[in-house]
Amino acid sequence: MTSETQERRPLFKPVRGVTLAGLIGALAFACGVALTATSGWLIVRASERPVVLTLLTAIVAVRAFGIGRPVFRYVERLVSHNAALADLTDRRTAAYRQLVPLTPARLGTKRRADLLSGVVRDLDDEVDIQVRVVVPLITTVGAALVAVVTTFVVHPPAGFVVLGSVVAAALVGWIDLALERRGQAASLAARGQVDRVAHLVASGANELGAIRATDEPMTWLAYAQKNVEKAAFAQSRGRAVGVALALAVTGVATLAMAWVLDGEVEAGTINGPFAALLLLTPLALGDVVGLIPDALGSLARSSAARDRLEALLTQEPAVRDSGSEAAPNETVPHLRVRDLTASWTGEKTDLGPVTLDVAPGEHIAVTGPNGCGKSTLLAVLARHLDPTGGTYAWGERDVRDLPLDAVRDGIAFVDDDPHLFAGSLRANLLLARPDADDTDVLRALERAGLGPWLAELGEGLDTHLGEYLVSAGRSGAESVATATERSISGGERARLGIARALLSERPVILLDEPVAHLDGPTADAVVRDLLTASAGRTVVMVSHHPIAFDALDRVIDLPAVTS
Repeated sequence: MTSETQERRPLFKPVRGVTLAGLIGALAFACGVALTATSGWLIVRASERPVVLTLLTAIVAVRAFGIGRPVFRYVERLVSHNAALADLTDRRTAAYRQLVPLTPARLGTKRRADLLSGVVRDLDDEVDIQVRVVVPLITTVGAALVAVVTTFVVHPPAGFVVLGSVVAAALVGWIDLALERRGQAASLAARGQVDRVAHLVASGANELGAIRATDEPMTWLAYAQKNVEKAAFAQSRGRAVGVALALAVTGVATLAMAWVLDGEVEAGTINGPFAALLLLTPLALGDVVGLIPDALGSLARSSAARDRLEALLTQEPAVRDSGSEAAPNETVPHLRVRDLTASWTGEKTDLGPVTLDVAPGEHIAVTGPNGCGKSTLLAVLARHLDPTGGTYAWGERDVRDLPLDAVRDGIAFVDDDPHLFAGSLRANLLLARPDADDTDVLRALERAGLGPWLAELGEGLDTHLGEYLVSAGRSGAESVATATERSISGGERARLGIARALLSERPVILLDEPVAHLDGPTADAVVRDLLTASAGRTVVMVSHHPIAFDALDRVIDLPAVTS
């Protein structure tokens, strides 16, 4: 599924099972309204000390409504959450499929973990509309309809009061939704400002500290935080207005019902127990009306999440698949670039024109001034970005005539910050080649220069990785007590990325500043180990610094981009 072919589903369209859940919820709240009203009739009628047999029907009804409300509510929760979780599974799968063609050119400058976390949160918020909006609104409409029809049948003047309270509640919902949407937009803008400033301050903390220039950035951060607080207050104020108005509607409706019934009780047209039943009906409806502010607040949040997801996932992919089924024939391809130009946004040229010929198994470095397009060249070679001009041939064929996955399957890409997933060392390496066995994994780690490091890990390939590595000792009974945790160094992280590339056995290895954050001797050792282990494979490395250049076949110096 791509962003071009996915049909946009209406925001309010209930998924399978949600409508049923809403109707069951309506039964639960109808039982609640009936329970309150019938209890009022029973209490007042019992105060008159009638024959007990005349109260049995009301007593049985109170018991039935009292039991029915929690039972229906429980069933509604089971049905609605089961439907929403199934929908969330499908939506996540579809969203991840849409993200793949957009990687990395259309995903902006956010860190990958932040981007993925944002997508997950937005999907959760969008799917929440089923449980937090659709079900409550169906419940509210259903319960209100039952109350209005029943009161009209029993006593038309009371029916008009109940109908008026329902219409007023709908108006309150409209006001609340407007306030919630305004507050949601302000809150998102303020949080985005905090994220940008915090990332700027954190990423440049060492440099700012070195020149003693931390005061002004911290002032920016404090200002951004104040904006978040203001936005949060405005958002909570909108919710408070909705809740207060909903309570006011219930109170006014109850007073109106008392005014309508007062004269009729005095005139003797209705008796006291019957009046109590009708008087408590709008009060009992307050529980139903009280669902509206929370439901519309969730609607505002879900709408904003949907807009963000749509803006991200409906972008035009930076690479188009040819649709061809003819896979490349070359084991290690000859890469030829002729008068190549490329652009990330289409607004300006970020690379070229460049002409480059990389023979099979050749190891080269690409260097040049900032902004000359080194990383853009790697993105084109990796099929992350289509050329805007010139040609890029894989062997004897233009890459745009080959299947996209077939070309990407021949390339291992290592950047300056390899991501480590929360899982075992083995699982992190097997991402590169799922069918590899432990012998293959150990060989890749040795060839990446991680043999001594691995020997220090008590659990070996079972060691847990993430931001930290956790080695728990070899005895299961003592593993909790002896668990140790330490951070993974930049050199270890870089070597793990290289080990993945080596384990993949892909014929082309592309390196984008793989040792940018390492000290000189460590960086030199990492690159030399990689080149030694990559004999027979093509290696193209982008680097600002002459790291192990003497061990390479060639060094290409890119000129500045010409407009």
